Amino acid sequence: MFTGIIYTTTTLTACTQKAGITSLFFTLPPKDLEGLVLGASIAINGVCLTVASQTSTHISCDAIQETMKKTNLGTVSVGDVVHVERSAKMSDEIGGHILSGHVYGTAECIEVKENEKEGKVIRFSVPVAWMKYIFEKGFIAVDGCSLTVVDPDQKKGEFSVCFIPHTLENTLFGSRKVGDLVNIEIDTHIQAIVDTVERFLRQKNI
Repeated sequence: MFTGIIYTTTTLTACTQKAGITSLFFTLPPKDLEGLVLGASIAINGVCLTVASQTSTHISCDAIQETMKKTNLGTVSVGDVVHVERSAKMSDEIGGHILSGHVYGTAECIEVKENEKEGKVIRFSVPVAWMKYIFEKGFIAVDGCSLTVVDPDQKKGEFSVCFIPHTLENTLFGSRKVGDLVNIEIDTHIQAIVDTVERFLRQKNI
């Protein structure tokens, strides 16, 4: 379980492939490795991965082909920076919203605007089928970051997010540009409600 609060960023230092498994190697400072054990869950760009190896400065995580295809981890190259969040503990503050790290798919950045009134606003394009779960002021996780939906367009399959300076300084959104792919995790509570209601209505032929 994660909370959508990005606590650090890190660099992909190496990437190897063997028997359909991609091993991703990342640097982490000692303070971020404290208490991290083999087999622990960690979110990289919002994707829940398992720590497969660990040294005093590095960790590695393994990803299957489906993960590499369905998320933007397949587009990350050695030297690129990614978001990192350690799994939440029962005593942790939930400053964002509850996330599983099970990414729905990717969205494309289709517009980036900056102005004095709203700060930086990024507009994203997603499959129209996802929009029944995306609504004004609702939660959505973008690259593992808990954010608030603005100006959703149900017909076009688009929504925007406004970013405050702190978020821009401490995440990758300050450098996101048109054409970039980001990972999307739908709010599972909303998904469960919508799917349950739809199933009930189908059963009642309503």
